[in-house]
Amino acid sequence: MIKKAFASFYLLAGLLLFAGCGTETAEPTSIIEDEASTAEVEVEQVEKKPAKEVEKEVEEKVGVTADKKVALSKMSVHYIDVGQADATLLEFSDGDDAYSMLIDTGDWNSSEVVSYLHAQDIKDIDIIAITHPHADHIGQLSLILNEFNVAEVWMNGETTNSMVFSKALETIEEKGVDYYEPEVGDVFDIGPLEVAVLHPGNLSGGTNDNSIAMRLQYGGISFLFTGDGELQAESDLLASGATLSADILHLGHHGSDTSTSSRFLEAVHPKVAIYSAGIDNSYGHPHAEVINRVQTFGAELYGTDVDGTIIVETDGTTFNVLTQKDGTVSPGSSTEVETKTEPEKETPPVSTGSCVNINTASEADIQGIMHIGPARAKDLIQLRPFASVNDLSRIKGIGPARIDDIIAQGIACTGG
Repeated sequence: MIKKAFASFYLLAGLLLFAGCGTETAEPTSIIEDEASTAEVEVEQVEKKPAKEVEKEVEEKVGVTADKKVALSKMSVHYIDVGQADATLLEFSDGDDAYSMLIDTGDWNSSEVVSYLHAQDIKDIDIIAITHPHADHIGQLSLILNEFNVAEVWMNGETTNSMVFSKALETIEEKGVDYYEPEVGDVFDIGPLEVAVLHPGNLSGGTNDNSIAMRLQYGGISFLFTGDGELQAESDLLASGATLSADILHLGHHGSDTSTSSRFLEAVHPKVAIYSAGIDNSYGHPHAEVINRVQTFGAELYGTDVDGTIIVETDGTTFNVLTQKDGTVSPGSSTEVETKTEPEKETPPVSTGSCVNINTASEADIQGIMHIGPARAKDLIQLRPFASVNDLSRIKGIGPARIDDIIAQGIACTGG
């Protein structure tokens, strides 16, 4: 049975009892069931107006057990090796109730998250939280929705015109999955796991800086996830006054030096830092500055590129880190610059006979295509996949005339 968000019930029960002592009152919408050791109230939450094409509907089941001091069962947090992408699975239980939560879903051009979930014998997923709509975070959402029984999907409300994003929304609607856009200050108790939403307050920054940031508390052990949040997002979090301290920090933006400032690292004060990056990725993740910063701070550093899938196990009091491989973290070798300000350079329309697959090529290789400079190369990667070369018209600034030039150049393709 799929479970939704759970929160403390004492205050609500007290208010209902007090109201019952007065004169005639409106019939409550909640249903109270008294059992030997538990009390549960189902509350129908007011529907929010749809923000996009997907209707948002949130129901919260509110409950509390008679004894809150029962020892926690083991929770496993799987930082899945998905290459240059992100996906984290949480598995835990509360008595006979099993829970699972997925934070991001890997890249669009693979299915390793689906395979990993099957290998863990996952059938039901309570919440899938997509930190932001880039294809390396939302990539396999549609596949997962088709393969597993998913109760609820969270997104930050930002949209893109990528085919991956559009397909994800279509599948959410087709499957009738609940859709919710969490807000700063929201706190959800998913069984014994507390999830506090810390960011974004509004969608004012770039897509990375609009990433959902969450602090997860399991007993006395805490985790922090910031998606691809960069320095601006970290600055906003620091200014918010929110509790940022966490035992395990998922490094922002795959270990890029666009994230994990010294001030932010000091505020989080992690014992362990984990990043997700692909082996020999063209971005050079993790960057040397971040590695040095984390190691100088004194936190243990793990990465999926060298350690494979990383699993943190905790009983809410202590935790252990297990790795698929025994690797040594070292800086990547970057062949691409993430922030470029130089003007776009165009390649003369001369065919070399080689094919640059616009769905798989690196950012550097893509810039060999006419009219595709550094900025458009980034846009192209975010908008993947493309059904044809003509589909490049989805990139801002690429119109029919430039499409004709690209086709005449003869190196852009979608396969082969």
